[in-house]
Amino acid sequence: MLRRVLTAVFAGSLLAACSVATNQSPPPGDRVVTLVTHDSFAVRPEVLDAFKAETGITIKTLASGDAGELTNKLVLTKGSPIGDVAYGVDSTFASRALKEGVFAEYAPAEAGKGAQRYRLDPADRLHAVDVGDVCVNVDVAALKDKGEPKSYADLADPKFKDLLVVEDPATSSPGLAFLLGTVAEFGESGWQDYWARLKANGVKVVSGWEEAYTQDFSGSSGKGPRPIVVSYASSPSAEIGDDGNPRTKALLDTCYRQVEYAGVLNGAKNADDARKVVDFLLSEKFQAEVPGQMYVYPSREGVALPEAWTKAAPLPEKARTLPASQVDANREQWVAQWRSLVQG
Repeated sequence: MLRRVLTAVFAGSLLAACSVATNQSPPPGDRVVTLVTHDSFAVRPEVLDAFKAETGITIKTLASGDAGELTNKLVLTKGSPIGDVAYGVDSTFASRALKEGVFAEYAPAEAGKGAQRYRLDPADRLHAVDVGDVCVNVDVAALKDKGEPKSYADLADPKFKDLLVVEDPATSSPGLAFLLGTVAEFGESGWQDYWARLKANGVKVVSGWEEAYTQDFSGSSGKGPRPIVVSYASSPSAEIGDDGNPRTKALLDTCYRQVEYAGVLNGAKNADDARKVVDFLLSEKFQAEVPGQMYVYPSREGVALPEAWTKAAPLPEKARTLPASQVDANREQWVAQWRSLVQG
């Protein structure tokens, strides 16, 4: 899963309110479904209240780190599941969760409204809830005279020397997505040469998105010296100026697609109600919450995006992807090779 630090930075107070509301202990006798999520799950309390009024089910959330941490925890506890439903396993880790038998089969009718576009598993154990594309973002004003890069290859151009900041793929979800994007772009035989050129061109590597975006990036949310950063396709929607125009731009030819999934956990104590929660996550009511609360795109077709997104954050049409099985088989090796090349 793609961790939504954007939620913490641009909507922190709302996230905190939602987290408190969803983690309160329900009254005795309530029907309770434990939803194991990534740390940045957010939904307005009134949406959960409406679901409870309709179904009698209280959703209790259990935050469990980022996508990697969440997947590891689900695998380690699969013999005695820590919840009933999990949300936040993303396309980089999905194959491991499926291989380990973490999720149970369930084919919700709501999946036919768009989630099937991102289907990974013929047994219907995981269902796409949202899409989050990691892309290079630029500070438009800072690059006005120099011009903007357009592609991965442009980032290694000497005229952009010392201007790019990226996240470490060993410690950051967007950093890993950017690395995977370069593998998809240049192939297993060419990505290391590309990174050697980025290193020679002065790329700066930091531990995570928040440091890169708010400290090193020169955009309006950051005051650093570097006008090019690895962030999200949705980031410019939070950078609208007084004139109504976005001050930053996502380079749509540098995007890597990550999809976040939900599923009923194998051995769930409340399997019947857990299925209803999966239905809820794919429903129009919840899907309408996804952009404004978690800065990702809904998987459901026909859900309106916030007005700022229409102008500043259109969903990239041709984001790069790699098969989940290929990522699962090579992720650790690629990260180790990257470390040796860039940090060794």
